[in-house]
Amino acid sequence: MTDTTLSPADLPRKAGLLSLSLAAIGVVYGDIGTSPLYAFREAMRAAGARHGGVQLADVLGVLSLITWSLMVIVTCKYVTLLMRADNQGEGGTLSLLALAERALEGRKRIVLALGLVGAALFFGDAAITPAISVLSAVEGLSLVTNVFDPYILPISICIIIGLFLVQYRGTAAVAVLFGPITLVWFAVMALGGLVHVMDAPQVLAALNPWAAVRFLIQNGTLGLVVLGAVFLAVTGAEALYADMGHFGRRPIQLAWITVALPSLLLNYFGQGALILSNPATLENPFFRLYPDRMLLPVVILATAATIIASQAVISGAFSLTRQAIQLHLLPRMRIRHTSDAQEGQIYMPAVNQALMVAVLVLVLAFGSSSALASACGVAVTGTMVVTATLAMIVAHKNWGLPTVLAVALFAPFLALDLTFLGANLIKLFDGGWLPLGLAMLVVITMTSWIQGSGIVQGKEAQGEMNLDRLIRHLTERPMQKVSGTAVFLTADPDYAPAALLHSLKHFKVLHEQNVILTIRTADIPRVDPSDRVAMLDLAPGFRRVTLTWGYAEEPNVPEGLALCRKLGWKFDIMATSFILSRRTLRLSSRREIPGWMARLFILIARNSAPASDYFRIPAGRVVELGTQVNV
Repeated sequence: MTDTTLSPADLPRKAGLLSLSLAAIGVVYGDIGTSPLYAFREAMRAAGARHGGVQLADVLGVLSLITWSLMVIVTCKYVTLLMRADNQGEGGTLSLLALAERALEGRKRIVLALGLVGAALFFGDAAITPAISVLSAVEGLSLVTNVFDPYILPISICIIIGLFLVQYRGTAAVAVLFGPITLVWFAVMALGGLVHVMDAPQVLAALNPWAAVRFLIQNGTLGLVVLGAVFLAVTGAEALYADMGHFGRRPIQLAWITVALPSLLLNYFGQGALILSNPATLENPFFRLYPDRMLLPVVILATAATIIASQAVISGAFSLTRQAIQLHLLPRMRIRHTSDAQEGQIYMPAVNQALMVAVLVLVLAFGSSSALASACGVAVTGTMVVTATLAMIVAHKNWGLPTVLAVALFAPFLALDLTFLGANLIKLFDGGWLPLGLAMLVVITMTSWIQGSGIVQGKEAQGEMNLDRLIRHLTERPMQKVSGTAVFLTADPDYAPAALLHSLKHFKVLHEQNVILTIRTADIPRVDPSDRVAMLDLAPGFRRVTLTWGYAEEPNVPEGLALCRKLGWKFDIMATSFILSRRTLRLSSRREIPGWMARLFILIARNSAPASDYFRIPAGRVVELGTQVNV
C-alpha cells in the first residue's frame, strides 16, 4: 500500500503551490472568468435566438463550440503546450519574440513584424476588456430594478475612472483580496449553473464535439458569425501565458484544471438549460441563473470580479510596455515601482492615461456590452494567430524539433485561430475595426521609433571616433585634469561617447577617472546579479563598464555601478558626475523615411523620459551636453 503522507519538507512546498494557485485565480483568470457575463448570450443572439423561441440544436451547437474552444485553445494550446515555450519562466508575445530572435541569431523583419502586431493587438484588448467587463456587470442592476436604467453608463464610467485613478497606488495593498474574491466568484458561477443544469439535462449532449461540427455544417455563413461570438468565451487565454513569470507554470495549470475550467463549463451549461426551460431569460441568462433575492449581491460580486479582471489587463499593459522599451521597440517612459516586495508591480503614468482615455471613448461610443462584443474578438484572435506562428519558430529552433514536426504540432491551432479570426472579421464594420485601428496606431508608433532610432544612431556613428584612438591621442597629448570621476553613457563601447568628445572640445579638460558606460538589454527576462557587471581597464584613468539587465527588469545604474566595488573600483556616487548627451532632433530636408514618420519620431522622442530618470541616476549628479541631429 502506497504511503501518501506528506513529509514535513513537502508541506511548505504544497502550501506555496496552493497559495500561488489562489493568487493566479485572481490575476490570471479574471478576464476569462468574466466571459460568462456576455459570451453565451451574444453567441445565442448571433445564432438568431429570440425570446419567443429557442431551438435545442442551436443551444447544443453553441454550448459544444464553447466547450471545445475552452478545451482545445485554452487547455491544449496554452495550458499544455505554450507554457513550455518560456523564456526563463517569462511568457507572452514579446518573450516569444525574444526567443525567436535569439534562435534566428538576429532581428528578422518578418519575426519583428509579428511581434509588433501581437503586442499592438494586446494593447487593443487591454482597452476593450475593462469597457466590456464593467459594462456587462453593471447592466445587471437593471434586472434588480428599473430605477438604475438611466444610470448604467454613468456608474460604469465612474467605476472605470476610479479604477485608473488608483493605479498609482499599486495593487500590492488589494492584491491579497484578488484571489479569494475571484475564487468566490467562480464558486458562485459554478453553483448558479449546477442548480439549473437539470432544468434541461439534454444540454449535456453538447459535450460531444459532433454537436459543434454539425452546427457549423448546417448553418454555413451563420455558423461563422456564431463562431466569432463564441470566441468571447476564451478571451483572456493570453493571460495564462503572459502572466507565467509572476506565478509559474504549475500554479496556473492547477488553478485552471481544478477551479476555472469546471466552473466555467457548469455556468455555460446552466445558462443553456435555463433558456431552454424559459426562453424569456435570453435577455440576460447569466444573472437569471440566480433568484431575485440574490441578484444584487451577485451584481456587486460581478462588478468586483470585472474590476479585478480589468486590473490584471492594465497591469499586463504596464509589463508589456516595459518589455517593449527594453527591447527598443518603444521610447523610454517614466516607470514607478509601487511595491518594495514585488519587482513586477509597476505604474506607468503615460500608459495609464492613454488606456483610460481609450476605455472611456469605447464606453461612450458603444454604450453597451452587446455593442462592444463585436469589437472584442478581433484583438484576441489576432494575438493568438501571432502567438501560434512564433511558437512554430521556437519549437523548431529552441526545442530542436524537425521543421515538419514543429509545423504539424502548431498548424492545427494556427488553423483554428485563423478560422476564429476570419469569423470575427465578419464583424469588421460592426465594431471589429476598432481594435485593429488601435493596434495600427501602436504599430505605427513602434515602427516610427525603430526607424527613427536607426537613422539617429547611423548619423551619430558618422561623427564617432574610435575609443582606443582617442585614448592614444590623449596619452600623447595630455590635457589638463580635474578631480573626480566622470561617467559617459554610450550605446557602442568601441567608440568614444559624443558627450566625451563635446566635453573635450568645449571645456579642454579631462577628469581623473573616466568611465565609458554601456547599458545592455539581454534577450532573457532577468539577469543574475553576478552577471550584471563587466569591467575592463583600458588605460590609466579610463575604464569600460558594461551593465546588463533582462528585458523584464528596470535598469538602476547606481545599484549596478555599486557592484563594481567587488571588481576593484571603489565607486562613490557623490564624487561622480554622469555626463550625458541630450539630442535635439530637427527635420531634415533629405529624409530617409517619410516626412510624417520623421515628425512622429521627433514628437515621440521629445516626450520620452530623460535617460537620467529612466536609468534612475540622481538628478544632482547629471550634466547634459546638447547635440543636434537631423532626421
